[in-house]
Amino acid sequence: MREEFQADLIEVSRLLVTMAESVRAALRKATTALLTADLAAAESVMQRDAEVDALYAQVETKVADIIVRQAPVAVDLRRAITALHISADLERMGDLAEHVAKTAARRHPSPAVPAELRPVFKGMAEIADQMAEKITDVLAHSDAGLATELEKDDDAIDDLERELFKVMLADDWPYGAETAIDGALLGRFYERYADHAVNISEHTIYLVTGEPAAGQQG
Repeated sequence: MREEFQADLIEVSRLLVTMAESVRAALRKATTALLTADLAAAESVMQRDAEVDALYAQVETKVADIIVRQAPVAVDLRRAITALHISADLERMGDLAEHVAKTAARRHPSPAVPAELRPVFKGMAEIADQMAEKITDVLAHSDAGLATELEKDDDAIDDLERELFKVMLADDWPYGAETAIDGALLGRFYERYADHAVNISEHTIYLVTGEPAAGQQG
């Protein structure tokens, strides 16, 4: 029974890594669509979001089956429940990438963001991609040390979001309210993507160490 339980957990971990790889690829492609008005890239992200949803459903089913068959307790139960939390965050990251792609598609053939905002979004996307890469490694290796780096990355995303609003709220902003609203929503999508990555890092730290991460304390 113990060997079967470990095999089940290995399968869940594999599914989580696959999800992490998928949501990283989705945001990269969605950003390409956003910055280059690439309709095909946007449509690809929207079509493939169902794959992430299917992986999420597989994790839910597998964990439920583990709990019913194995009745895990203590650390083993924590591992199973943590997998559910992580898969939910990854599924939401996939949704946020899809939101970016939908904005790009809706504005096509015009660019979804004006030239003045592209450097900010490029910076947000680069940091978010680094975070997604780290999350993949964290999940593959249960690396609590690497997980602690995500908080600093998230702070950098927050700084860029503030810079975004500074540009859009300036007196000489020439693009009107609709473009500003799109910019604000897009900034929020990247910021929330990063927040979910931090959630995953905190879940991993708790799983590995048995202690809440700094962001979870209090």
